[in-house]
Order: sequence, then structure tokens, then C-alpha cells
Amino acid sequence: MTLDVLGQVLDDDLAAQLLAEERDVGADDRAEVRQFLTTRRAKISVRQAGLPDVGTRRVPGLRRTEVAALAGISIEYYAKIERGSLAGVSASVLDAVARALQLDDAERTHLFDLARAADGTSALRGPRPRSRKGWTPRPALQWTLDTITDGPAIVRNGRMDLLAANRLGRAMHASLYDRDPAGPNFARYTFLDDDSRTFYPNWDVAADTCVAILRTEAGRDPHDRAMHDLVGQLSTLSGEFRRRWSSHDVRLHGTGTKTFHHRAVGDLELTYESLDMISEPGLTLTIYAAEPHSAAAEALTLLSAWAAVHQDVPAGAT
Repeated sequence: MTLDVLGQVLDDDLAAQLLAEERDVGADDRAEVRQFLTTRRAKISVRQAGLPDVGTRRVPGLRRTEVAALAGISIEYYAKIERGSLAGVSASVLDAVARALQLDDAERTHLFDLARAADGTSALRGPRPRSRKGWTPRPALQWTLDTITDGPAIVRNGRMDLLAANRLGRAMHASLYDRDPAGPNFARYTFLDDDSRTFYPNWDVAADTCVAILRTEAGRDPHDRAMHDLVGQLSTLSGEFRRRWSSHDVRLHGTGTKTFHHRAVGDLELTYESLDMISEPGLTLTIYAAEPHSAAAEALTLLSAWAAVHQDVPAGAT
């Protein structure tokens, strides 16, 4: 029997073992780890991994035997990791797996988040965000937001709830507030409201980003009941969401450019910077800006004038 055939047989046996795994306490956490690692493994070709491409492959990507070899661990140990049994797995081993699968920074962070949730050891534990149920912005935070007058500024959590904004932020996202004034949520708006396809001219990119942020947050706190309820709602009502959720893609949302289409001022091509709020773990402050003297800058001036006339939301309110 050739090594290639042997590798395939081992993979088939291990796959059967994975499918036969019984559900018990922690099974959902293990399933998240398994699905994340198998989807990452499927994305890496033999050529990308620098391995010889021999034999016939029935599924895309690397075999478990190949990932184990690249990580410098035994196939049995890697199979245990991919099953989600992470008790006692060291950070150095997780690093080796991340390198073997060529994970980017967001994916590596997500793997460690999943490991922390499934294992709970102090070596992997990180700060857990506090509950956002009933959260309202501190007056000082709202005052700070309101001092930002030249561009939209918003605060959101990992579930994509829009929690606070300055005047331009409320004006830019007027559609979200109009449709769900008690609790605007970017994910529900994106997948359950047709208006989002106008507001986001690049809707597919916006949808991919939204789901990747949700998946990243789910890895940080997989037992968040509000997140489970949101994902359940979106999975039930949106095929577009279900397809993206099953891909297990994650991302760190730090900086970039987005294009919006506002109903009153037209297109807005804005750069953004997103910052984690140290004083409020789990929350992100995003500030948008337009290139000086650009069409987007003129549009923001128009948006400010539109807000002064049409917004009846007082400053400091969300």
C-alpha cells in the first residue's frame, strides 16, 4: 500500500470517527472547532502547502495526515484537535496548526478564541466582553461622539447592534433607525431588509463582512444567548445568511473604504477606522471620513444639512 493510499485510508477512518462522535456537554464547542478547521483545511491546496500532488483526491484541500506532518504532530493528535478536544493543547501546538493551515491573523485569533471557549485554561483565556443587555452609552461617551462633527461615528458590539452614534452617524444610518428604532442591528438590516441592497451598492461585500464579524464574535463568546437567537433568526429567514455562515470565514475589521448610497445625498465613498474600546470590552468605535475636497466630502456637508432639517432625534440620544 502506497503512502498516498495509506493517508487516504487513515483520513477515511478518522472521518468516520468524527461522524460517530456522541453529543454531550461541550459538543457544540467541539463542532465549531471541527467545522472551522475542516473548512480551513479545504482551502489549502497541496501546491500552496509545498507538498507533492500525487494520487486522486476525493475532497478539496489537504488531508489530515498532511496537516499533521506540516504541524510536526502525530495524525492521532491532530485528529483529536480537529474533533474539538482541546483540553491540554498548548499555545505552541495551536500556533503550529495555524502555520500549517496558513491562517491569517483573524483566523489565528479565532482559533485561539475557540480553544479558550472549549478548554478554558488560563494560558488561552482572554478578556470576556461584558453583557450588553440593556446597555446605554455613558453621557461622557455620547458627549465625545458628539464632538466629532465632520464625519459619522458609531459604536457597535460584536452582534452588530448599533448602540450609539453622533449626529452624522444617525443621519447616515437613518434607514436602520427608521425600521428598528428600539434596537437597530446591521445584520438584520442587511439580510432581512431589501433597503440594504440600495444602501450598500456592494451588497455582497457588505454581507460577507457582516457575517465574518458575527462569526468572529461567536468564537469569542460561543455561549452568548443573544448571539444564538440572532443567528437562529437569520438562518431561518435568509438563505444568503445560511450560505455565508456555513463557510466559517472570519475577519478583523480595522480599516478600509466603504461605499454607501444615502436616500437623500446619493453615494458616499468613505474611509473608516475601527477601534476596540478598552473601557468597554466587546464594543467597537468606528469613525468615517471623506477625502478632503472630494465628492464624498461635499455629500457629507449635504448630509449634515439634511440632518439639521429632518432629524428629530435630539443630540445625545440613540
